[in-house]
Amino acid sequence: MKPWKKIAIGAGAVVLLALIVGITVHQSAKNVATVQTGKAQREDLTAVVSASGEIRPKTYVNIGANAFGKITHIFVKEGDVVRKGQLLAQLENVQSSADVNANQASLQAAETDALAAEAALKTAEADLLRAQADYDRNKLDWDRAQNLFKDGLISKSDFDSRKDAWATADAGLFQAKARVNQAKAQKESADQHIAQNRATLTRFADVLKKTTYAAPFDGVITNLPVREGETVVIGIQNSPGSTLMTLADMSVIEAEVMVDETDIVNVRLGQSAEISIDAIPGKTFHGTISEIGDDAIVRSTGVATSQQTTASEEAKDFKVMVTLSDAPKDSRPGLSATAKITTASKKNALSIPIQAVTVRTKAQLEQEKATPGSVHAAAPQKEVASKEKELQGVFVVRNKKAVFVPVTTGIAGTSDIEVIDGLKEGDEIITGSYKILRTIRSGSGVKIDNSIPKKEDET
Repeated sequence: MKPWKKIAIGAGAVVLLALIVGITVHQSAKNVATVQTGKAQREDLTAVVSASGEIRPKTYVNIGANAFGKITHIFVKEGDVVRKGQLLAQLENVQSSADVNANQASLQAAETDALAAEAALKTAEADLLRAQADYDRNKLDWDRAQNLFKDGLISKSDFDSRKDAWATADAGLFQAKARVNQAKAQKESADQHIAQNRATLTRFADVLKKTTYAAPFDGVITNLPVREGETVVIGIQNSPGSTLMTLADMSVIEAEVMVDETDIVNVRLGQSAEISIDAIPGKTFHGTISEIGDDAIVRSTGVATSQQTTASEEAKDFKVMVTLSDAPKDSRPGLSATAKITTASKKNALSIPIQAVTVRTKAQLEQEKATPGSVHAAAPQKEVASKEKELQGVFVVRNKKAVFVPVTTGIAGTSDIEVIDGLKEGDEIITGSYKILRTIRSGSGVKIDNSIPKKEDET
């Protein structure tokens, strides 16, 4: 055979071998997925619920108008520190003061009438005692006269005279008793007039008192929307009355935050929280959960669900109060705040990145076993299969293949989640990409590439 033919045959064999190797590598590469991995390792985990709201004093009161009238004096200004009982404002009180003075005079007159009625009663009672004595004496004379006249020892005229005296005494006793009853009735009437005048005086004194506003407790004037000379009104039915000012006790500060309904089940009284205030950047304050609302609040309207007549599928929040233990001195009501509530913590917990956790149905896993080695998941299951119970798990790299392992998870931190069962420390798990975790099959070959991945379109 000529040399050039040998060379041609050898070159053809090399090309054919290279083609076979290329095809083999290409086919095997189709079933190998490039993944990022991480290790199951032990670390301290802390579960945190984040919620936003605003700073508020624990104790505050809106001092509203208790009477209709013009403001004549305002004795404080916004930001003033006041003490309990300190005078804050004064309304016009000419008419109410006159009513109080008139009723005080009426009460004094009623008390004088009562004293006179009491004296008349005592006089009537004294007259009754005298009339009773006259009656008793004349009754004895009449009884003796009856016996003496029967024995013929006194004359008929003397007998008649004693009889008339007894009858007169009897009438006088009846009259004295009537005067006593009359005096008692007058005394009771006078006492009732006193009670009536005292009640009227109490009412007018209350009206007068409502024209003066004093501080119910120590605090700071945080809002003063009125001025001297303005007229204020009291609230009627659904119409709110005028608010003179707001008094707040700034010694105890709270953060009122709204916690999402999906997180509220993990929030408990006494849990610790870190609060950041937008107006005071770079500082973190601490507090504890002191109050948890029982009624959900619709996020879009701010109305409690108990006040709605129809059910709503909108997002809902629950009000949570966090009492600050180190509140800043320059805090003010209404400042925006964010609370990070620690709901659970665990030391030395076996944990993995949260994004590594995925779900599969039993039908999907059985289908993957039937067609092993494919990188991509099968076509979407039927609607009936989508209702099957999903298994939570991760893909573990074993012998350069992805193996789906069901896991039981515990508390979740910011980026990691606790694994209670299913993994052991040091297991290498697939953490990305998101698209791979969605489509990879159990048993697929994998190629590990933990370099910084390019941003991919996960839409």
